[in-house]
Amino acid sequence: MWYFAWILGTAFACSFAVFNALWLELESDDDNDGF
Repeated sequence: MWYFAWILGTAFACSFAVFNALWLELESDDDNDGF
């Protein structure tokens, strides 16, 4: 079932991108140095 692995991989990539964006947003709030 290649589509099952593909859906899992896509969902993992999307969730990782969202989590990374949230983490970067929280990190940038701590120190305001231009970003």
